[in-house]
Amino acid sequence: MATGTNSRDLAVPDGEFPFTWADFRQIAELVHSEAGIVLTETKVNLVYSRLAKRLRAIGLRTFREYCALIQGESGIDERQAMIAAMTTNVTRFFRESHHFDYLRSRVLPGLLEGARKGGKVRIWSAGCSSGEEAYSIALTILELEPGAADLDVRILASDIDPEMLRRGSTGIYAVRQMGDIPQELRRKWFTIVPGSGGAELEVSEDMHELVRFRELNLLREWPMRGKFDIIFCRNVMIYFDDETQNTVWGRFAGILHPGGTLCIGHSERISVGGHPYDLVGQTIYRRQGA
Repeated sequence: MATGTNSRDLAVPDGEFPFTWADFRQIAELVHSEAGIVLTETKVNLVYSRLAKRLRAIGLRTFREYCALIQGESGIDERQAMIAAMTTNVTRFFRESHHFDYLRSRVLPGLLEGARKGGKVRIWSAGCSSGEEAYSIALTILELEPGAADLDVRILASDIDPEMLRRGSTGIYAVRQMGDIPQELRRKWFTIVPGSGGAELEVSEDMHELVRFRELNLLREWPMRGKFDIIFCRNVMIYFDDETQNTVWGRFAGILHPGGTLCIGHSERISVGGHPYDLVGQTIYRRQGA
């Protein structure tokens, strides 16, 4: 819901499409109820600029028409497009590299040893965007166990945006996106393929085998029944209010094995007094009870 700066101190954008404070509040309330994303009134220009593109794409003339569409039964697909437009998909391979260093040295060796003896390893990349995070986890695993795809090791990569999931499931990335991947890993686990903008790299069959992409809204029911050993949820909670954040942190605790690892974004924090986690590294938490 829209909160914060008084709307009298802000101007509604005067542009191509008529836009009122009533329109903004309807959009903000729907985005919050659907996805937990908080749009304060200081975001009014951002909402206009991003959704004006949607009005052009579907041929509407006013935001009043747009609000009527997204609140109607025929607006399901457009509600999804609206929510996608309100999020910023900033990601890259091995972003916040200390998380992968911690997995490599402290967490994965024991998990992979168990997998070699017939156990299973389950990892969740929640809010995976276009897949770079999930594939970075896969690369870290394959560094330690090149035969991991033949073991019971799987990474769930979920996001609310189906377009990002489509991109991730292709496993094809521009060479310029590979800057943080060591050359040795590029040569071993990627294949050069032609692309419209020049050469691109496609993830190997083994990397594909480790990762499963699924559409999932963190505020809705989670279909997973088993528990996870590791959860990555980084730079997702920044869109949520405190109450929603606390709810999701608690749900993660319920689906993590005791001793499981949770990695969060650099600007995010968990109140460990209110949740069963111990802080074990920079934005790295361990589920209590091991």
